Amino acid sequence: MRLLVLLCCLLLSGLAAPAAALETQARAAILIDAETGTVLFEKNADEHLPPASMSKIMTAYLVFEQLTDGRLSLADEILVSEKAWRMEGSKMWIEVGERVSVENLLRGLIVQSGNDAAVALAEGLSGSEEAFAREMNEKGALFGLAHSSFRNSTGWPDPEHYTTARDLAVLARHLINDFPEFYQLYAEREFTWAKITQQNRNPLLGRGLGVDGIKTGHTTEAGYCLAVSGLQDGKRLILIVFGLSSEKTRAEEGERLLSWGFREFASYTLFKSGEVLDVAPVFMGAESSVELVAPHDLDVRMLRSVRAQMTVTLRYQAPLVAPLAAGQEVAILSVEAPGLSPIDLPVVTAQAVDEAGLFGRMLEGVFSLVD
Repeated sequence: MRLLVLLCCLLLSGLAAPAAALETQARAAILIDAETGTVLFEKNADEHLPPASMSKIMTAYLVFEQLTDGRLSLADEILVSEKAWRMEGSKMWIEVGERVSVENLLRGLIVQSGNDAAVALAEGLSGSEEAFAREMNEKGALFGLAHSSFRNSTGWPDPEHYTTARDLAVLARHLINDFPEFYQLYAEREFTWAKITQQNRNPLLGRGLGVDGIKTGHTTEAGYCLAVSGLQDGKRLILIVFGLSSEKTRAEEGERLLSWGFREFASYTLFKSGEVLDVAPVFMGAESSVELVAPHDLDVRMLRSVRAQMTVTLRYQAPLVAPLAAGQEVAILSVEAPGLSPIDLPVVTAQAVDEAGLFGRMLEGVFSLVD
């Protein structure tokens, strides 16, 4: 394994004093960079907790997926069952026997957090809420949500219905990145159904933070919860908080933690797309070496106060063995800094390298024996 420390104390500009340790009243919390998944802050991020209505992020994801692949359209109508109509808690106020379009049910789900809308969608897509919950778990497994278990489409209390702040952040990142055209629904400020206008429950919309989604939650067991995302200067953060004591505290903590993330963290481009990081030796190749390059701009997001302590190390097994394809991932760029979860970024070959001819392979074999 070849290790090459490429940069040490990158972007030196004078070592700033470390930021004060962040604290939160939330029982569990996590703040991540939406582009890279880098964890910027966490507290009890792997504790199993009831997600309440934040469960509806997964419900919406499965609806968006069927809309995208053509199995469903926004104009399709779903028959409201008695089970959906009888749901308690937050409601869209649909009526039993009524046919409601997927588009309206989605707004009832996202803007009004309607439990009745969630059940109607689950039944319409999968035949029953139980079958839909199985699909929720299958999708969770695909995303690597190892600490999540879904038993219903709403987040209605159930001892076997739980997730973690980390898993929920992964899910929210998928929803935002996979379906930007539908994610826009989360920014709608109000929705009217059955002559009842309800405001979006997200307390941070319209506060000048760049917040454009995503979902609140509350039950007696879960406390006041929030999954929220905001975009500032082209950079998106996702924040998850569980177990706050009131709506007021949820709004205040959400704003404070998200503002801290945007204020204290910055993005740094380590290498531009196509920039050469190293020239690696090649064994049994028509060429003796190949350039290793960044496949795209390699960016990291970290505390401004620790950027001077960042180290970047290139790791790969040398020599590389031909044949090699252009753009083949052959190395890892590892980034470390105080308080930052280690980040691994891919590095690829700039050119293809064919296998050497018979004579060349024989000659290289002889030289390897001599070495």
